Amino acid sequence: MPSPSAAPATSAPTAAEQQLAALSLEQRVGQLFMVAAKATGAEPGTMRALKEYHTGNVYLSGRSKAGSAATAGVVSSLTGTVSTATTGGVPLFVATDQEGGYVQVLSGPGFSTIPTALVQAGAGQAKLRADAAIWGKELRSAGVNVNLAPVLDTVTSPEFAPSNAPIGHFQREYGYAPGTVSTLGNAFADGMKDAGVAPVVKHFPGLGRVVPNTDVTSDVRDTSTTRNDPALEPFHAAITSGTQWVMVSNAYYDKIDPANIAPFSPTVMDTMLRADAGFKGIVLSDDLCSAAQLEAWSDADRALNFFGAGGTMLVCADPASIPAMQQAVVKKAATDASFRAKVDAAALTVLRVKAGQ
Repeated sequence: MPSPSAAPATSAPTAAEQQLAALSLEQRVGQLFMVAAKATGAEPGTMRALKEYHTGNVYLSGRSKAGSAATAGVVSSLTGTVSTATTGGVPLFVATDQEGGYVQVLSGPGFSTIPTALVQAGAGQAKLRADAAIWGKELRSAGVNVNLAPVLDTVTSPEFAPSNAPIGHFQREYGYAPGTVSTLGNAFADGMKDAGVAPVVKHFPGLGRVVPNTDVTSDVRDTSTTRNDPALEPFHAAITSGTQWVMVSNAYYDKIDPANIAPFSPTVMDTMLRADAGFKGIVLSDDLCSAAQLEAWSDADRALNFFGAGGTMLVCADPASIPAMQQAVVKKAATDASFRAKVDAAALTVLRVKAGQ
């Protein structure tokens, strides 16, 4: 008699898988959002998103000059909403934009004055990493564990930079060649990691060639970046070095997917990031709630399009948009098995990163 075949071995569920299994659909969806909280103190809309809509992540927005201790108090008011009823006990990611120069949300006692990326670049790789570790420790002391930086966009030249509204105009670039941007921008990222703060590299696949800014202008297009563009090098290097967060820009890319803005593009998020670059972490949107580039879509469609195309976590600058977005995603996930699978996979990715897996 033939011997019975052995039953296939099944591995024990990971901590993240166990967490996912314990969450309701509404709580799983909540893990896929990052809502704005004013750095000087969260407004009622933010607290409602956290308490009623299970939002699992926040970022400090605007500007605060109140210093580290005051910021820690604001963060505590946010993290204090975590409970079995809200997030299923899963802690929040707390982020901010602490790039330096014109983009530094937190200042005052306990926070360094950080120069622009272009000035940071002059310090060289080793000094920049050490400096970034100091800036990261300042964030950690205030309870912030994610920095929406560094910018890894390659602006094409110093001459073009003033015309490049989102990046070059504000000296947010680390240089004008992908190799330079990769070395120096990733030195900043590594310093953040050294401090225990997760860096978010942005804005994939790059905003260094556009003229208008997607925050304040619609139909912003990049007409030259390709799927295998040299300007992708800094992002690929970041992914290779273990960066777990990539923010996608809000622009159109005519030579990649002319019909869809990047956060609605499976080509950008699934093909280029997941397949081409081997990225397994959090594909984060730029702001999908207040940016002029998104004005043609309803709040609900913005969320459905982003998650349907392969996005992991949606950034929302307007807490008032969260209810419509969260409810639309829950409703579709409850009736569409393929969409539910995407929601569950995205939630599991967030939980894995939170668990340090």
